[in-house]
Amino acid sequence: MMNSLTTLDLVIFFGSLISVMGLGLLVGRSENNTEDYFLAGRETRWWGVAGSIFGSNISANHIVGMMAVGFSLGFVESHFEITAIAGLLLMCYFFLPVYRKLNVFTLSDYLSKRYDDKCRIAYSLIMVSIIVFVMMVPAFYIGSRSVNILLVEDSHIQEVLASASTGNPQKISINHTYYVIGILVMAVVTGSYVILGGLKAVIITDVIQSLLMLVGASIVAYLTFGSAEIGGWDGMRQLDREGKDLMHLYLPSDHPKRPWTGVLSGLLVLHFYYWGTNQFIVQRALAARTEREARIGIIGAGFFKLLIPFLSIGTGIAAYYLFSERMPGVAVDGDTAFPLLMREIVAQAGAGLVGLVAAGLIGAILSSVDSMMNSAATLLTFDLYKKYFKPEASEAELISMGRWCIAGLVICSAILTIFIMDPNTEDNFFTYVASHQSKLVGGLVVAFFMGMLWKGATAAGGLAAIISGIFFSYLLPPVYAASIGNHPTASLVFGEQLNFFHSVFLAAILALVTLVVVSKLGKPDQEKAKLTWTGLGIFTATELSVFFKILLLTLTIYGLLGTLVFLNGITPAIAAWIASIWTFGCFFLSARLQASISGIPVYKEDRFWAGGLAASAIFMMYYFF
Repeated sequence: MMNSLTTLDLVIFFGSLISVMGLGLLVGRSENNTEDYFLAGRETRWWGVAGSIFGSNISANHIVGMMAVGFSLGFVESHFEITAIAGLLLMCYFFLPVYRKLNVFTLSDYLSKRYDDKCRIAYSLIMVSIIVFVMMVPAFYIGSRSVNILLVEDSHIQEVLASASTGNPQKISINHTYYVIGILVMAVVTGSYVILGGLKAVIITDVIQSLLMLVGASIVAYLTFGSAEIGGWDGMRQLDREGKDLMHLYLPSDHPKRPWTGVLSGLLVLHFYYWGTNQFIVQRALAARTEREARIGIIGAGFFKLLIPFLSIGTGIAAYYLFSERMPGVAVDGDTAFPLLMREIVAQAGAGLVGLVAAGLIGAILSSVDSMMNSAATLLTFDLYKKYFKPEASEAELISMGRWCIAGLVICSAILTIFIMDPNTEDNFFTYVASHQSKLVGGLVVAFFMGMLWKGATAAGGLAAIISGIFFSYLLPPVYAASIGNHPTASLVFGEQLNFFHSVFLAAILALVTLVVVSKLGKPDQEKAKLTWTGLGIFTATELSVFFKILLLTLTIYGLLGTLVFLNGITPAIAAWIASIWTFGCFFLSARLQASISGIPVYKEDRFWAGGLAASAIFMMYYFF
């Protein structure tokens, strides 16, 4: 007997799936050229950019995966959201102006223009591999797994609880047949509207799915914190002070999973990749009507991201204490926390809320998967098919190829998920995604950043950076474990094993050195060397110099404040206010200057709101020290 999903829940759940699919098919039915199909005609408004970026980013990785890490490790997982603001602002004011100035379809276009076609192909292969193997497969897995926990028979739940009460902890197991059906349903729903509708369909459905996701996550958070065992946010903080003490953003530098040195170094590299050089995220900004609308949309998505530490990670911490009280002895893993909250908390509220929350979860997954499919198809169509197989291909042929690519990708990903992802595994899938992705991107960040900054970067140097970044990412961990990790000092600082955050940071540094050395051995192409920030007229050399000086001063202030908090010289709250006021002040001065040039009020300048976003993120980094 199953009591988690009522008839009303099923109606709401499947009704939302069908509605989203129908809406996607409706809005995308008239895409007749490549700009319409792959870039939504470059007519997307700021709210579409915000909703699509947020929906593409905040998938099940964040709703389920981050809740799982919050359940296991604590609030430290919030670094993925808070420090992401640096990547968002980098995209806004540094990377996006270059892409739009050059009118690129794909980010590989920039690498081709700045370096050569070898870099283009390397980027496309890396991105498609990440999208299919590292992103889409885990998304299908966690979506089907989470929904199917709701379908587990109550008799099995009771057996697990009874066994736990006798001192023999058991896990809740998922029926493999239902798991496969769930994967196939998601594949069919998403594939249908993405194949036929293109990016416009993706963006419109992303906005709707983002709203569903926020509503669903808010319901789970509200009911969890409102339970008798928790007693609100303050109650959870009190339980935490008396329990595992999970409400901290910083763990020791030798912590095996989330060392503070790693999240403030390697994690930033991952953010710079994800927000500045990631096709399926940046493509949404490229589809905006104007660059200003793109910036406003990106900043809006950033504000929504800062809700996730509370809606997802904080709820995961609350779930830990809730299940400790309600299910003592039951072996609850992190990835099971979300669906169990739906059974234990949301289902009890009735009114179809389980169906609504489940729809929000699936919406979160579909809004990411559809973006991945469209972006991967864009890369395959333009960087491989049009470039090497049929340069004279018509608009209709390119759209047709894009659709065939999407169909192939969704079929391949669904099959891989069924055969390689065990629905009853105890491994945390969010950590799986982050660690595997990190090995492929360090060199990409270096190639893009140095290509925009340094006129001396050559095609050989760019390719060397991309390839060496992957090489060093795989080489460093075993080398460290076999030699350096045995040294007492190294072990004390970084642990016996090199964390993947440390690894990607070191790999990026070595890739940077490789790019500089290889470039110095050659001669830069004078025309390609113009495709930098200064060469394109986006910044003057003086402006860049001033920016880097202010950045260095700001980082020094942040470091001093952090040291004072660590030494108990000032409270985290005081440091939070000082750092956030300084941060907002820097952006405000820039906004006032731009407003004086454009003639608009300063509060209408996007840099004003970017300052508010950055200040909010910095405040959280100190307040939850």
